[in-house]
Amino acid sequence: MAVRYINVRSNVDMFSPVVRATGNVAVIGTAAKGPQGVVVAVTDPSQAAEEFGPATVPDPQNPGVPKPNSSLTAALTTLFGQTPGPAQVWAVRTAGTSPGPVGDPAAALTAIEDLDAQFVVLAATPLDGTTGGDSGAIGKLAAHVTQVSNSGGEGKERMGVVMLVRDADDPVVVTGKAKLVSDRMIYIAHRSADDAAAAVAGTIAGYPPHISVLLKKVAITSEPFSVAAIDKLNQGEQFGDPPKGCGINWLARPALIPGGGVYLGEGYTGDPAGMKFIDVRRTVDDIGFKLKARLIRGIGNLRISRSGLRALVVQMEAVLDPLVRDEVIDGYAVDIPVLDLLDSDPAALTPAQLKIIQQAQADRVAQVLVSVDYAGALHRLALTLNFT
Repeated sequence: MAVRYINVRSNVDMFSPVVRATGNVAVIGTAAKGPQGVVVAVTDPSQAAEEFGPATVPDPQNPGVPKPNSSLTAALTTLFGQTPGPAQVWAVRTAGTSPGPVGDPAAALTAIEDLDAQFVVLAATPLDGTTGGDSGAIGKLAAHVTQVSNSGGEGKERMGVVMLVRDADDPVVVTGKAKLVSDRMIYIAHRSADDAAAAVAGTIAGYPPHISVLLKKVAITSEPFSVAAIDKLNQGEQFGDPPKGCGINWLARPALIPGGGVYLGEGYTGDPAGMKFIDVRRTVDDIGFKLKARLIRGIGNLRISRSGLRALVVQMEAVLDPLVRDEVIDGYAVDIPVLDLLDSDPAALTPAQLKIIQQAQADRVAQVLVSVDYAGALHRLALTLNFT
């Protein structure tokens, strides 16, 4: 055997964090056929028609004019018609007469709890005094997205997308119900015969979380609102005002965009006093999951020591640095209080500070504070022209 002056044995233990989807949609609705309460993965409108019946059927009393048949299929068809469009779609048939709104979605909402879905839509179910009540379908949707996001499984954070009644422009339908005022909800005012909630959910799902959805095109037919109606929905902004809003978005047809079309008039969540914009809510969910997915490997391995906590900082930097490079965030700061104490001269520490270190090591808990500077997209531009 030859003499080997250097022996190398390679052990490969490469770690790839779990990746969370950002554009998956679950649609619940009444249908012409199919089992109730069963989650079905849907890939295109033709499959939806096979599973839940065609969206429309011929009307013997009105030849040449089709009549609605399956609300769930119609919503799915509208959803798939968006560009860029959703990544993955699930559908659940719920009890109720089709075509028609969802009655009680409780069983279907329970069925989708464990799905990797970021958006939930109730097909053909506009927000009104009945559906928005505590026992109404949309009231239950609002409770579902909040509960699952706060206490569901890892990565199950989600938002509900809801349309108002066609032509409705009074924000009190949302602002008058504390349960509906939530940054987990997205409300759409529209003037369309199609399912505006499904259309908007498909549009938003097609964009990365940090992209503002303002003036993103929606493949739907909807007449524009009057100036007075938009002022009512948006609290009547004046020149130079920041976006106000009542937590309700509207579909617009901006005259300045060549070719026309229907666009999202704003990007509000349902809580104007909280995380006001959809991209903020989505980005917080996304960064939170990425950090947890990266740091899980350190649990049970890294020690509460200077080297261990510095390794923890490096792992967080591996998540946050690419976000800075891609201009998702402007910057960040990581602060681990116990690491600051460990970096200090032990002789200069007070008894209280030494106790903090000992307690952290005894309890095996380290507090980490991460501050992220998120620069939102431009939503308003106040331009003054001076002619001399």
